[in-house]
Amino acid sequence: MTTAGAGHAEADRGEKGGIRTALAGLTTRGRSFLAAGVAAAICSYVLGQSDLLRVGLLLAVLPLVCATVLYRTRYRVAGSRRLSPARVPSGSEARVHLRMDNVSRLPTGLLMLQDRVPYVLGPRPRFVLDRMEAGGRREVSYRVRSDLRGRYPLGPLQLRLTDPFGMCELTRSFSTYDTLTVIPRVEPLAPVRLSGEAKGYGDGRQRSLALAGEDDVIPRGYRYGDDLRRVHWRSTARYGELMVRREEQPQRARCTVLLDTRGIAYRGAGPDSAFEWAVAGAASVLVHMLERGFSVRLLTDTGNAVPGEGGDGFAGASQESADAAGLMMDTLAVIDHSDGAGLSRAYDVLRGGNEGLLVAFLGDLDEEQAAVLGRMRQRSPGAVAFVLDSDTWMREPSDVSGPLEGSGERLRMLRESGWTALGVPRDASLDELWRQADRERRGMAAASGGEGP
Repeated sequence: MTTAGAGHAEADRGEKGGIRTALAGLTTRGRSFLAAGVAAAICSYVLGQSDLLRVGLLLAVLPLVCATVLYRTRYRVAGSRRLSPARVPSGSEARVHLRMDNVSRLPTGLLMLQDRVPYVLGPRPRFVLDRMEAGGRREVSYRVRSDLRGRYPLGPLQLRLTDPFGMCELTRSFSTYDTLTVIPRVEPLAPVRLSGEAKGYGDGRQRSLALAGEDDVIPRGYRYGDDLRRVHWRSTARYGELMVRREEQPQRARCTVLLDTRGIAYRGAGPDSAFEWAVAGAASVLVHMLERGFSVRLLTDTGNAVPGEGGDGFAGASQESADAAGLMMDTLAVIDHSDGAGLSRAYDVLRGGNEGLLVAFLGDLDEEQAAVLGRMRQRSPGAVAFVLDSDTWMREPSDVSGPLEGSGERLRMLRESGWTALGVPRDASLDELWRQADRERRGMAAASGGEGP
């Protein structure tokens, strides 16, 4: 269970507005009493009835006295909020815990507590708190849920104070709020082996010699504890200090996840749209690769990556992998359509090569973008593409007997350039497509006489 930092504030009486603030807080009952009192006073003057005047004054003064007393009451109430968890997948519930503390020496009256939440998280929660003794505490909680990813502010808290007769209600607002992050839902994936995965010890790791060759050794200075058998005497004589050969360095396998966010590449909106499936698919692959020990990088068609990401991406299988996953999930929680028309910016980022495994989630493609992806494939030893064609995606799975002519042509172009390309029907399971991609990769390798399963 993770929690967000609790906000803290105090509700106290203010001096702004004076009597206007108090009169503005009169309830319907209070306004009715005031109007009835004024009307009785006027009637007593017209009819000459002194007893009616006393009744009118009583009716008019009672709400005014209640408003004045309530306005001048020095309630000092501290409030805090705790989210459990603060980051939740779409479609899942989070619980918000509220705590109110009476930090004054006077007991409070009846309090109504309400919290502001966006409409997509549900109705605004309201709670009635009984009288709190001096130093007392009350705790309540409510649940929020959203099918739409994003960052949603919660708060500020509001307290509604009322008098015992229900004549007046005043609202005191707290100043702090918290943020609930709704991230894409992550689907567990099978641990298949795709092209571009490094071989060697550990998942997602390979050894690379830190030497340029037997005759071109790159030594380093001797450190306490180094094996004397690794001393390189030629370099020692040259530099005048003890030098040793470098050990084999563990090099982490790399994976780049390309997410096509072009607005022209997708149709529809909402949690069941093709774009949301692509975002959730990218999140699932990122988490899966991090867990397998890959250095993972998230890339979009605009050429942007996750803020704080290093040149080699985020490293997995380390203490920082959870933080890395959190940063990428926070980025995907708010990612939206771009105004771009092509994938050339992403290709420019990948032109350096040595990108490891490339996994792409793509929308509608034309011949030009398919050609760009073909050149992009040459920069990676292995590439898998999940293509969400709008015409295919908008049809029910039972109505899709095969890819349409346009999408089939794009898939053929990608496969000819070396991609393991799959069309994504509506409501498809990423895990099944992930396994299918592995089977097709194995089939391609067997047909070309390469490495078998």
